[in-house]
Amino acid sequence: LHLVALNFPFSGDMRADFQCFQQAQLAGLTSTYRAFLSSHLQDLVTVVRKTDRSHLPIVNLKGETLFSNWESIFDANGGQFNIHVPIYSFDGRNIMTDSSWPQKVIWHGSTANGIRLVSNYCEAWHTADMGAMGQASPLKTGKLLDQKVYSCNNQFIVLCIENSFVS
Repeated sequence: LHLVALNFPFSGDMRADFQCFQQAQLAGLTSTYRAFLSSHLQDLVTVVRKTDRSHLPIVNLKGETLFSNWESIFDANGGQFNIHVPIYSFDGRNIMTDSSWPQKVIWHGSTANGIRLVSNYCEAWHTADMGAMGQASPLKTGKLLDQKVYSCNNQFIVLCIENSFVS
């Protein structure tokens, strides 16, 4: 399953699932992509289909392994990954080195176990208000689910996960 970033950063007011769908289509990818975010409808841990959570590796756009499987992201170590394996945007840029993402932080709105944090997910990703808060992770920690709180007016990286495998 591919883990890919949106082509530009977003504040806490986003239509992330739609953006993931649209950018994947524009990139010529035929699978379904969902935002790597907890929402008012779903915890992050359940975004990938149950049948695909334990046996498929999580890879970047070029097929390099980031995680052995979906479940391993939520094993309470904060989604630790190898920072030397790049994460790419749908248009093929390395988010860790490209200046289009000046802040190397990803929104997630979740606990380390992938459960939604209702107090820290920018009002279900519908506000960029400075007073509202969102849970996010600085990628320099090498973790996708580090537990840091930021104001929703910040423009951060949004990741998308291929949520079902199509052979």
